[in-house]
Amino acid sequence: MPELPEVETIVRSLEGKIVNHRIRRVEVLSEKAVKTPEIGLFVARLEGQRITGVGRRGKHLLIRIGSSWVLVIHLRMTGRLIYTEADSPSDRYTHVIFQLDNGGEIRFHDVRRFGTIHLLTNEEAERFPSLCSLGPDALDPELTRDVFKRRLKGRRGQIKNLLLDQSFISGIGNIYANEILWKARVHPERSVDSLSSREQGMIYRAMREVLGLAVAHRGTTLRDYVDGEGVPGEFQGLLAVHGREGAPCPSCKKPIVRAKIGGRSAFFCPFCQK
Repeated sequence: MPELPEVETIVRSLEGKIVNHRIRRVEVLSEKAVKTPEIGLFVARLEGQRITGVGRRGKHLLIRIGSSWVLVIHLRMTGRLIYTEADSPSDRYTHVIFQLDNGGEIRFHDVRRFGTIHLLTNEEAERFPSLCSLGPDALDPELTRDVFKRRLKGRRGQIKNLLLDQSFISGIGNIYANEILWKARVHPERSVDSLSSREQGMIYRAMREVLGLAVAHRGTTLRDYVDGEGVPGEFQGLLAVHGREGAPCPSCKKPIVRAKIGGRSAFFCPFCQK
């Protein structure tokens, strides 16, 4: 599933291609992808409208339409949003096509069909449960070290599960939770209330460094992810522990371990992470 660095990279790669262009035609090839409104209204409200901005909130892509509407897109497991020329071939996994006035197209492509598209008014978007329940963005400048520590107060449970909780901090998924905790030298099964102030600060610093570096390397491509122009990310070559069970830890050279925590695969070094 695309996480903060991947979605941020998609935003940056699409922005210069689609902003200030009008949507000439909308073709919905799979109605399952469009959750709201019904297909006729979805098409009618979009055709002829200008794209005025591209952004994100957590793992959600936000495409601003005119002054009143926003497309809220969640890519889930295998979704892609790609800008391409109109004459480039598509396949059976292309579910929605937005034809633009510059001759290009935005295509929503999803093999497993878990991705979702909602067209909402600005007011509806502010009340949309998937958005209004999100915690602060993991790279938000206002999420300082002190704010992060305050948000940890009174929390219980395992630290890895908390990092994956989008209502705590938004944008972190399994890949980066594993990488952050390795860099912070904190075991993923540690209880939140057992963390010292120093360890809390180390997690915060690791979060900013890992996510910042992943954005700089345009995200992680393990299988499905590509940016808005169809280009894979490059951070997979820098992963320290995720997906590296049995490989040597970059720090101590002991084998990396894999375990199930909260139903997700955790990769960590039991010698470096305490």
